Amino acid sequence: MNLPENLKYTKDHEWVRIEGDVAYVGITDFAQSELGDIVYVDIDTVDKQISKEDVFGTVEAVKTVSDLFSPLSGTVQEFNEKLEASPELVNSDPYGDGWIIKMSVENNSEVDELLTAAAYRELIGQ
Repeated sequence: MNLPENLKYTKDHEWVRIEGDVAYVGITDFAQSELGDIVYVDIDTVDKQISKEDVFGTVEAVKTVSDLFSPLSGTVQEFNEKLEASPELVNSDPYGDGWIIKMSVENNSEVDELLTAAAYRELIGQ
């Protein structure tokens, strides 16, 4: 199971990479393996203000649709357009080209509340 140490994680299986006052968000390697083949990513929150734990979109796999929960409060700035033509990037490169949204970080203290790789590993029993 691939869990980069430089990322933060949520109990809902999203990962967060902070770059200045911007956060890149995607789903973890564990989440994509549980979902199976991703066939569609639906994000309808670009340019919208969202709060921590709000649903910001969905990921559709062959057998199920799963909500995506925001790890932080902020404004969704961008959807990864590569996913429109190639949603399977979420499966093949969840921490790289498979990122889902880029958002502003409104409250830095929320970043401190996210899980470390070690804490997330414990959560999923790895």
